Amino acid sequence: MAAEALRLLVVSTPVGTLGSGKGGGVELTLASLVAGLLERGHGLTVLAASGSRLPAGCERARLWTCPGVDQPSWQHQRRDAPVQIPVNALLPRLWQRAVAEQAGFDALINLAYDWLPFWLTPQLATPLLHLVSMGSVAEATDAVIAEVARWDQRRLAFHTLTQAKDFQLPEPPVVVGNGFDLRAYAFCAAPEPLLGWVGRIAPEKGLEDAARAAALLGRRLAVWGLVEDPAYAAAVEASVSAGTIDWRGFLPTAQLQAELGRCAALLNTPKWNEAYGNVVVEAMACGVPVVAYRRGGPGELVQPGVNGQLVPPDDVPALAAAVAGAEALDRRGCRTWVERSCSRAAFAERLERWLLAALGR
Repeated sequence: MAAEALRLLVVSTPVGTLGSGKGGGVELTLASLVAGLLERGHGLTVLAASGSRLPAGCERARLWTCPGVDQPSWQHQRRDAPVQIPVNALLPRLWQRAVAEQAGFDALINLAYDWLPFWLTPQLATPLLHLVSMGSVAEATDAVIAEVARWDQRRLAFHTLTQAKDFQLPEPPVVVGNGFDLRAYAFCAAPEPLLGWVGRIAPEKGLEDAARAAALLGRRLAVWGLVEDPAYAAAVEASVSAGTIDWRGFLPTAQLQAELGRCAALLNTPKWNEAYGNVVVEAMACGVPVVAYRRGGPGELVQPGVNGQLVPPDDVPALAAAVAGAEALDRRGCRTWVERSCSRAAFAERLERWLLAALGR
């Protein structure tokens, strides 16, 4: 338990409601962060879009909501694009509420990769901290993160060292990883001859490479995720023979892990530097080895010969060739690695150390 209970306001992503899947990995991170810190005795309030619901394990937190238009995702814009604030935007409304309520908290925690909260950091009386949710994708946001780092780098934490290297930091970074409620993931010792892929169905996730690798092997590829770009999904399906892709849709964790665990291996093919790679750990927690590009967070999480295999980025033949080696690994070793490295309790301890250090406690 914490030596000192903190009152914390966690500001969620301005992209989608909690529970919708539109917020991608931020939703899972928020669930782990809130539940883990509640277990350590802290008081948590979550500020999110109207229509949000608290995930399982977070029921003791308060939920405040704001209406507004979703923020355009930086993943779908040019690196040099200007900062955009839509009419009736959710982002400024979230932060208006956070600024108005700041006196009731010991710290505010931002989970979004958006210019506005980083810019606000030195303006607030209550310390504003950031768990940076993405690697470098926008010059404007990268620049303001660098400004925060020069002002007080204690306010910043990152999911992986690989992610942190994307940014201009004067000091070694605080790396907190991520955490998972491993009770929600059942180990599967006897898989089907099925390959898996999990993620938002959008170009930066590289589904077309996984589909091509499955086609080269003559294997079926089960795909789970929110179809963010229907035209892209149709193009991927048309690029391989009929029946290669088995669309499974977006599923909550309980259903996802039950299906994902039956895969012989997971393919992870991002076209950009993922900050962490939640789906990689979720697969391993079920005993599923991972074949991933040596890129971003997954390149740091996959330990070749232990829980998967790494191949050069964008090399589809190498991706296909590595599947056999991954499938030969001990599936129990995948689960053991996750238990040692990625539990929710361990994540909460790392978060708490960061928070207390940043607050000078």
